[in-house]
Amino acid sequence: MIQRENSATPHRSTEGPVRTCVGCRKRELTAELLRVVAVGGGNGSCAVTVDAAGNLPGRGAWLHPDQQCLHAAIRRRAFARALRITGSPETSAVLEYFESFEAPRRPATEQAAKNMSTP
Repeated sequence: MIQRENSATPHRSTEGPVRTCVGCRKRELTAELLRVVAVGGGNGSCAVTVDAAGNLPGRGAWLHPDQQCLHAAIRRRAFARALRITGSPETSAVLEYFESFEAPRRPATEQAAKNMSTP
């Protein structure tokens, strides 16, 4: 009988499902990632949109809510591979979502930077 050693990483099954970010390729809990899905257009083209509620049909891809991961996924053409679609999908809806997601936090960080720079 072959005996195997326990893996060095703890088993995460009690914390929830783990997915891989298509941008940075790091594994995270699904609660930490955004799900994106391909939505078919009428003329055979596809667009990628954020599935914030987690209930849109179809194959999903997972992404950190970070601009760097988004741009890495676009640059590497990871959405087409992960969602198994042909051609280059339209990603403007995801870009808009990230801009609206980052916009409320920008004034707070700018204000904090001003407060730190003034004595």
